Amino acid sequence: MGFIRNFLLPKETDFDAALLAQARIGREMVDLLYQACARDDPGALQAIDDRAKDATQRKNRNMKELLDVFIAPYDKESIYRMITQLDWIALSVKHFRLQTVVYDIHSLGKYEPILAVLKQMATTLETGMTQLGNTPLSVMEPEIGRLRDLYDEVVSLCARATGRLSPEHDCVRLLQERDILMQLKEIAKRIHISANTLEDMTIKIT
Repeated sequence: MGFIRNFLLPKETDFDAALLAQARIGREMVDLLYQACARDDPGALQAIDDRAKDATQRKNRNMKELLDVFIAPYDKESIYRMITQLDWIALSVKHFRLQTVVYDIHSLGKYEPILAVLKQMATTLETGMTQLGNTPLSVMEPEIGRLRDLYDEVVSLCARATGRLSPEHDCVRLLQERDILMQLKEIAKRIHISANTLEDMTIKIT
């Protein structure tokens, strides 16, 4: 039986668990970012670098499994999109962390309201990923709709924060502040796109 399993039966992979693990890393990175802002915790920012490495390893592992597998519970294109979008969440958080270092920004407390919403988005996405494959779209739809509303809230908060930027700042600092706010929107965008992919995958198996 071992010979048959290893050489004749098509390989199967638990992509629900694999994608959930990837989504969880992204959520943990957003949590660390929120912790860094809400508690002014530089250690949380440093921890993002370590989790970013974990995110890359998990993404590469999931991609390898996708290339090697013969039978998948969803079409491979959908799984590929989810892997890449979840990776973009991690990358977007990593890029925000990089900007705080390069721009020499030490106090992140003013971004706490935006990051509180991002934290909700990442948690909601992870919850949705736990339901992938075993929950009908009619049950998941409210959570997916909530993610759209939260994304809209992030965009609104970033727009208002941009409008409050003082023209008295020097041009370099003003551009840096706008760049930071754009990166926060980028994190929200990647979570939102991942939610769209989650919805698409659920539709295809119902």
